[in-house]
Amino acid sequence: MAVLIYLLLGLLSNQRHKQWPIYRYIFWVFGVLSAAAAIIDPIAELAHKNFTAHMVGHLFLGMLAPLLLSLAAPMTLLMRNLGVRYARKLSRMLKSFPVGVYCHPIAASILNIGGLWVLYTTELYTAMHYYPLLQMIVHLHVFLAGYLYTISIIYVDPIAHRYSFIFRAIVLILSLAAHGILSKYIYAYPPAGVPIEHAQAGGMIMYYGGDLIELGLIFLFCRQWYRAARPRTFVDKSLKII
Repeated sequence: MAVLIYLLLGLLSNQRHKQWPIYRYIFWVFGVLSAAAAIIDPIAELAHKNFTAHMVGHLFLGMLAPLLLSLAAPMTLLMRNLGVRYARKLSRMLKSFPVGVYCHPIAASILNIGGLWVLYTTELYTAMHYYPLLQMIVHLHVFLAGYLYTISIIYVDPIAHRYSFIFRAIVLILSLAAHGILSKYIYAYPPAGVPIEHAQAGGMIMYYGGDLIELGLIFLFCRQWYRAARPRTFVDKSLKII
């Protein structure tokens, strides 16, 4: 449904605006598939018994899917399809104080990385396998926190509360360090009920697999910073490009 709705919005948008880029469709489709892969079989079934499979699901749901979905610019596409009245209402909501708090880089980092520390260093990881509702809440939190973190670092959609590149770079470095430390902690101190060999394999997947996705995030962040900082060309009165 998420894929179909996005495709429909893209087709409707093309009737009134310039063509919506094909690559954004691709990002959205693969982002949805990445999130779905973590919560359906075979990964979902294996995750109940194997911590390694659980960690693969974490990378798909909490890191890769949020990055791909953010690059699809869903809020921009939605704004293109709304009428002026509703677009203004949505704009006011995005400028509201609660949204500003949740999209603040520090708050988003705490929700994202801090939530993982709580999950893997307490009894929450064990409890979620016995209570389906709790498991659903944890999965939803991992996805939403990952998405909020991603859009707080790289700006693809219009965002009202913007912060400097230096500030976001500091938050990014600290959050990546906290994620790496957690993966090493899991390697040395497995969550309750997780065999040591599974914890070590899961910790390595979280560390090295997370690094690959984080490299993509770092590349996009630095690319935006470079584009914002480079001198802009202008056209003088003789129409010569300087």
